[in-house]
Amino acid sequence: MQFAQLRRREFITLLGGAAATVWPLVARPQKSGQVRRVGVIMGFAENDEVWQAYLANFRQGLQEFGWTDGRNIRFDYRFTGDSEELMRQHGRGSGRAPP
Repeated sequence: MQFAQLRRREFITLLGGAAATVWPLVARPQKSGQVRRVGVIMGFAENDEVWQAYLANFRQGLQEFGWTDGRNIRFDYRFTGDSEELMRQHGRGSGRAPP
């Protein structure tokens, strides 16, 4: 069947089938066996309970999408408190860290 001969309903069905096939591939984390590494510079103290709760909720949300810290993703946290200089130092050093 040529493209010009497709009727509207057939075209929509074809498009919907293609989207249904591709969507699950987009929505899941990659299964390459490689652990993804994410550097995070936080402008608060490591023992700040409020921000630790936010981070816990963030990690839980990621886990619902299949990303588990230490299994397929790894976070390297750097806590700077209110020190701008420490934040700059960590920012410069994060690009030099090995993968």
